[in-house]
Formats: sequence, C-alpha cells, structure tokens
Amino acid sequence: MRISNDRKRTERRGNRATTAPLADNSTDHDPALGLARNFGTAGLRTTLSWQVARTLFRIGFAGSLAVFAGRLIEDAAFDVIALSGALACLALSAAAGVLADLAAAGAEDVVVDRLRAALQDSLSRKSPVRIRTRPAGALVAGLQRYPGAVAGLVISHSVAKSMLAIGPTLAAVAVALVSWEAAITLFLAIPVMVIFFVLLGGVVRSRAEAQEKAFGRLAAQFSDRIRTLPTILANHALPREHGKIEARMTLYADSTMAVLKVAFLNAGIIDFFSAIAIAVLAVLLGLSHLGLMHVPGFSGLALWQSLFILIIAAEFFTPFRRYAEQYHVKAEGQAAAKELDWYLDDSGTAMTGADDAGAKPFTIDGAFDAADFPPAGLIAISGPSGAGKSTLLRMLAGIETPPPGFKPLLQVTAEGCDWISTDIYVPAGTLGEAIGWNRGGHERAVLQSAAAHVGLLDERLLPGGLDARIAEGGDNLSGGQRMRIGIARIMLSGGVVLADEPTAKLDPQTAKLVRQMLIDIAKRRLVIVATHDERLIEAAGRHHVLRVPSQDGQAVAA
Repeated sequence: MRISNDRKRTERRGNRATTAPLADNSTDHDPALGLARNFGTAGLRTTLSWQVARTLFRIGFAGSLAVFAGRLIEDAAFDVIALSGALACLALSAAAGVLADLAAAGAEDVVVDRLRAALQDSLSRKSPVRIRTRPAGALVAGLQRYPGAVAGLVISHSVAKSMLAIGPTLAAVAVALVSWEAAITLFLAIPVMVIFFVLLGGVVRSRAEAQEKAFGRLAAQFSDRIRTLPTILANHALPREHGKIEARMTLYADSTMAVLKVAFLNAGIIDFFSAIAIAVLAVLLGLSHLGLMHVPGFSGLALWQSLFILIIAAEFFTPFRRYAEQYHVKAEGQAAAKELDWYLDDSGTAMTGADDAGAKPFTIDGAFDAADFPPAGLIAISGPSGAGKSTLLRMLAGIETPPPGFKPLLQVTAEGCDWISTDIYVPAGTLGEAIGWNRGGHERAVLQSAAAHVGLLDERLLPGGLDARIAEGGDNLSGGQRMRIGIARIMLSGGVVLADEPTAKLDPQTAKLVRQMLIDIAKRRLVIVATHDERLIEAAGRHHVLRVPSQDGQAVAA
C-alpha cells in the first residue's frame, strides 16, 4: 500500500479517537472492572431493589400461607383473608422476580455496550505494533466474549452477593418475631457454608483463568487457520490442522467442564447443609408438638408459627443457593476483566518512539539516519519480538510519530515509500485490480508482466490470470499470495521498499522466492526489512540490531 494514503487514514483515525476519551473513573489496578461497575451502577440498584421487594413478598406469602394452613388443620376453618393474602403476595413476588430479571438483563446489556465502546476507543488510540502483539482471532473473540462475562460479574453476581446479606437478614428477622431461638439455629449453618465458599473459590478462579486462556488460544488458532486455508490445502495439511484445532477445542471443553464441576459441587454443598438445617428445625418443632421433648423457643408454638418457621427457613437459604449458582460467573468475570485490562492499558497508545522521559524505548546498533541511506541496497533490522522493529519501519514511513531529530523517509526522498507484509490490504475484484490498487492507471501488459514476475499467473490455487477473483480483504489468499501481490505492486513504482517480516508465516518454498525477489529489487532500489530471517540478514548490505533496555537498564538484543 502507498504510505501517503495510509498516513492520512491513520491521522483521521487519531483525530476521531480524541473526540471520545476513555472514562477516567476506572481504578489503576482493575480498569475494566472499574468501568463496568460505573456503567452498571444504576441498573444494579434497580435490580437489587426488585430483588429485595421479591424477598419481602415471599416472606408475606410464607406468613399468609402458614396462617391459612394452621387454621385449616387446627380449627378446620377456611380463612379466606389469609388465602387471598397468600395469593396476592405470590403474584407480587412473581412480578417482582420478572422485573428483577428484566432489570438485570437490561443493565448487563448497557454494561456490555458501553464497555465495548470504551474498548474500541482505547484500541483506536493504541499503536499498531501494540495491537499486533495479540493474535487477531483472540483480539476479536475477546471483544465479543469478555464484556458479557464482566457484565455478569458486576450485575448478576453483585446482586447475588448483596442478597447474600439482605435476604437471610430479612428472613431471620421474620423468624425471630416468632422464635429467636429458631433464628439463631439458622445462623449456625452460615459459617460452614462460608468455609466452603472460601475453599472452593480459589479452585474455581484458577480453572476459570485456564478456561479463558484456552478460549483465547482456540480463537487465535482458528482465525489463523482460516486466513491461511489456501496454503493449508495446497500443502495437503488439512487433516493435521484439523487435528490441532480439534485438540484445542477439546482442551477448551475440558476447561469449561472443570469450572462447571466445581460450581455444581459448590451448589450441592449448599443444598446439603441447608437441607440438614431445615431437617433439624422440622425435627425439633415436630417433637415439641408431639410433646416428646421440651426445647425453649420450639415448644408451645402454634401450628401456623411452626409452619411459618419451616417455610421461611427455605427462604433463608435461597440467597446462598443463588450465590453458589453465580460463583462460576464471578470466576469467569474476574478472568475476563483481567484479560480486558490489556485492551484498556494506555501504555501502548499513541506510540511516539519515546517514553514519558523522552528516552527511546530501544537503541539501534550503528548509525541510523535516513539521510545517509544509500539509493539502493538491502538494509536489515532485527531484534527480539516486541522490540519495535515494525514501529521503526512505521517511523521511517511517517505513519508513527518519530522522536525528536528522527527524519522519516518522506522528508529525505521524493520517490515515496511502499509497504509490504503478509497482511497488506487487498480489495475485492480481480487480481489485476489488486496489483494495480492505489498505483494509478497501468496498461494490462504492465500488470501482466508484474504478475508473471512473481509467479501469480501460473498460480494453481488462483486460476484465471489477471482476471482471477479476489474476495473482499483477500480472504481467499494465503500469506504468500498476499506478499507476492505486494511485491508486484512495488514493481510498478520506484520508491523505497519497507518490508515488515516479509518471510514470516510462509512455507519454505514461498519464503525462498520472496527472499530472492527482495534481493533482486535491492539491486536497483533501497529495501529496508524488519526480519528474523537469518538468510535475509546475511544477504543485507547493512544490518542494524534493536536492543531493548532491561529492568537494570542494560540493553538486550535478540
């Protein structure tokens, strides 16, 4: 692609990004959770209010039903008022539950939408080199999946956590009005449940983090295999790649089941201890009514009071059961928030080639001045992954802001620059249109010569010559085909060639072809490559190594 046009598009994106700044109320340690909680504050309060109302109506239902059943059994009296109150409270409880669920769903949708907008805004301000540190598949899948998991944590789980204190308190107060001894009996079961929450919490959290990592690796691998499918088919490697993806899917399924197993175990433990507590109450109340034993607070109660205690006892443990059901939501949400913190990390945004103190984030071996570059030849730039090789190329091209004193090539050459890589932009249309894109008008014979030189006319997986159909974005192209289209493009111009990892992710035969083409072009023009390819480095007339300062300030190279 031509750098001048790409530079304009980059500047427009930067201008748009400044109009939508990231909210500044997130915490330093948990920016994703801070944003999500802020976005969900109003919805959380509404949902919690309806849940409290639902609990109160259920307590009212329990009291009315107990009075109705007690009078019906002891006095053979059909209490219409008590029955009507029970039915009314039941209906209101159901309505409050529906409204609470709707409020929770609406609040989570708001959190997801606003969180995605904040993430997209943050990504628009990150430097391309920072974004490329993550696989495209994992990046897109994370935007799709993680906001929903975080929304579930800040809404559904937060409501369940709040009701864990509010629900049992309301139920215990209602029981205490009849028998404070029974209320204390209910509270005795709480420490045991809390202990199991703590013990299982760490297990669920670690397994949820493993699940999210497995999901990210699966998404990245799937995206990469889809992009390189033509190459896979050409090399008859489909069965092998199918086996790899199937293994990843199995690993992700196993990690998901590992999370659910612990969550189900947690819920089962809650049900077990709540059943024991209710059974103890039922035995004490039953033996007291039969006159077989005398227990303070349980003897001398009317039948409706005993029934009320038993019904409310079930309501007392309901919040614990719901919290246990939401426990894996907490673990998944925390793991997702941890992953989203990368998206919101501003340390990789608006990369300028210098840190806050004005120092370069990397050092370069040898003199590196665009004004001193030869008119032709091959210059290789190497260094460890993430050292800034692509950033340096973008500085040379003028699409990254360079540090003071660094001159982009556009300031020292009138020929312009051409950028090539395995992910260059390819428009939908024909092969001829893809080669001639952004190059002005060229005769078909010129396009034919360029395509023939890079071996695209006799491409078995791209039949039709210059009329071969190209899908939008080049989705039906392999990395090698993209690279050869890029090389064919630069043959139509005479500027400096900037090649970003030109032989990466290519099969050996295609990499050899691309390497030789760049060497041939370097005999007539200046070619600057950022690469790990040792053979390409050996063929270069000049070699510069990027060194990244370590924690102790010493420069570290590849």
